[in-house]
Amino acid sequence: MNQPIELSLEQEFQVKSFASQVQRMSREQAQKFLIVLHNHMMVQEITYRELLMHEWNLDSGKES
Repeated sequence: MNQPIELSLEQEFQVKSFASQVQRMSREQAQKFLIVLHNHMMVQEITYRELLMHEWNLDSGKES
């Protein structure tokens, strides 16, 4: 787990494309976008956590 994770060429292209898109935004647009992006990341984290708990049978108290 100590090894850095390397991006594929496609992912590197996506990062550069994203950076270009953000550079064209106004400060206000970028701030609003950052808030939305943070919200999406939190939802993704919760989803992963719930999926892992279900997969590892740690959600025994919940009906599925």
